[in-house]
Amino acid sequence: MSTSFKKIGLSLVLLAVAGGGYYFYDKSHQPKPDELYRFKEVTQGDVEQSVSANGTLNPVTLVNVGTQVSGRISKLYVDFNDKVEKGQVLLELDDALFSAQIAQSEGNVRNAQASLDLAKANEARIRSLFQQEYVSRQELDQAVQALKSAQANLYTIQAQLRRDQTNLGYSIIRSPVSGVVVDRAVDVGQTVAASLQTPTLITIAQDLSKMQINTSFAEADIGNIKEGQAAKFAVDAFPNRNFEGVVKQLRLNPTTTSNVVTYNVVISVDNPDQTLLPGMTAYVNIGVAKHDNVMLVPNAALRYKPKLDDDDAGNMPPDGARPDGGKGPGERKHRGGPDGKKPRGDMAKGKVYVLNGDKPEAVNVLLGITDGKVTEIRSRHLKPGDKVIVGDLQGQNMPQQNSPGPKMRMF
Repeated sequence: MSTSFKKIGLSLVLLAVAGGGYYFYDKSHQPKPDELYRFKEVTQGDVEQSVSANGTLNPVTLVNVGTQVSGRISKLYVDFNDKVEKGQVLLELDDALFSAQIAQSEGNVRNAQASLDLAKANEARIRSLFQQEYVSRQELDQAVQALKSAQANLYTIQAQLRRDQTNLGYSIIRSPVSGVVVDRAVDVGQTVAASLQTPTLITIAQDLSKMQINTSFAEADIGNIKEGQAAKFAVDAFPNRNFEGVVKQLRLNPTTTSNVVTYNVVISVDNPDQTLLPGMTAYVNIGVAKHDNVMLVPNAALRYKPKLDDDDAGNMPPDGARPDGGKGPGERKHRGGPDGKKPRGDMAKGKVYVLNGDKPEAVNVLLGITDGKVTEIRSRHLKPGDKVIVGDLQGQNMPQQNSPGPKMRMF
C-alpha cells in the first residue's frame, strides 16, 4: 500500500509542477497590448483633394471634308499624316459627266441667244409697223411678250450653265483649312454618292499643337469643378510622364446612363511638341481643394473598427470618453484645437482609435479633405506623432494564448 501511495503522491507532485510551469510559461508568453495592433502616426503636412475621370484627346478643330457631287475618284493627292494648306487640292472626281453637261448647257445658251435675237428683230419690226398703223396694238403686245420670254429663257439656261460649271468645280476637292490629314476614308477608283448625305472623304485636324480632352464627371463631383481650374492627366503611351491642362468648359447638357448622371467637361491642352495624338485615352485628375500644414491620418485608421468581447461591448463608454470619466492622454496634453481655429461647417464627423492601457479607445475627430490615402483631421485629443490604430495583429504570427503546453505523460 505504501508503494501505491508513494506513486500517487509523486504523480500529484509532478502534475502540480507541470501545471505551475505551464501557468508561468503562459504568463511569460502573453503578447503585450501594443503588439496586438498595427499603428500609424498622425502627421502634419499638405493634402490635395481631386476628382478623376477618363476622357479622350481630340483636336480642337476637326474638319470632315466631303463632296457635294457624286462621282468616281480619279486622283488622290494626300494620304495619312500629310500636312495640307488651305485651298490645296486633295482629290479629284471623274469630270467626264460634268464636262458633258457643261457642253449641253453651252449649246442651250447659244440656242436661247438666237431665239432672243429673233425676238428682238420681230419686236422692232412690229413696233415700226404699229407706228405706221399697219398692225394692231395686240400684235405689238405679243411681240413685246415674246421678247421678254426669250430674255427670261436665256437667263434660265445661263443659270443652268453656271450650275454645271459649279458642279465641275466641286469635282475638285480642296482643303478648307490648313492642318494635318488624320483620316482618309476613300481610295482611287471608289465611287462616292452624295444624294442624301454628304460622305466624309478626308478628316483634317486643323492644329495638333492645341488639343482638348472630352471627359465626363459624375454629378457628385461636378459641383467642385470650375472653369479655369488646373487639371493633370496621364496617357498609356507615356506612363512615366504627367501632362497638364486647364478646364475650358462645363457643358450643361447632362447624360443619363443606368440612372447615373454625368456632365461633359472639356479640358484645354497645349501640345507644342505634338507628343499627344488624337484618340489617346487620358486619365484626368482635377484638384478641387488643397490645405497646407494640417493634421493627417491614414484612411485605414478611419476604417478600423475594434473587435470587442461581449463584456467590453456591454460596458462600452461613449466615443472619446474614458470609463473612469477622465481624459485620455492626448486630451490632457492638448486642451485646445491643434491650430486654435474653430472647425469649419463643412467638416464631417469621424473617429479613430488609440490604445488606452490595453484597450482601443475611440477619439472623435472632424474630417476635412482627402487624397485617397490620408485625410485631414481636427481634434483636441491628438497631435502629430500620436499613434492611431489601423489594424489588428491577432492571429498574425502571434503565439497561441490558449494552446496547451508540452503534453505530460500521465502515470
